[in-house]
Amino acid sequence: MEVKLYVGNLSYSTTEDSLRTLFTQAGTVSSVALIKDRDTGQSKGFAFLEMSSQAEAQKAISMFNGFMMGDRELKVNMARPREERGGSFGNRGGGRDRRPQRGGGRRY
Repeated sequence: MEVKLYVGNLSYSTTEDSLRTLFTQAGTVSSVALIKDRDTGQSKGFAFLEMSSQAEAQKAISMFNGFMMGDRELKVNMARPREERGGSFGNRGGGRDRRPQRGGGRRY
């Protein structure tokens, strides 16, 4: 089963190919996604990688968390599941209406 890793504190000049080359030292890299600003196309300084097994993911963490890549110290750990975002601009509370609730039922 593939395991997703978060890789942070990347230089803005880091490429997906350079990450793949580095992390291949720990095992099989299934995918690399360098996160970029959708307007400018510039790197946001972090990426997600998928390693082919839990053991390879742990090896990558132990090898590269704190690793100096260029002049930056990498942060590598297991990726957390993406948090659910609210559906509308006016509702930033994770899909929940923040207005106080009034008493229940209909009034006749």
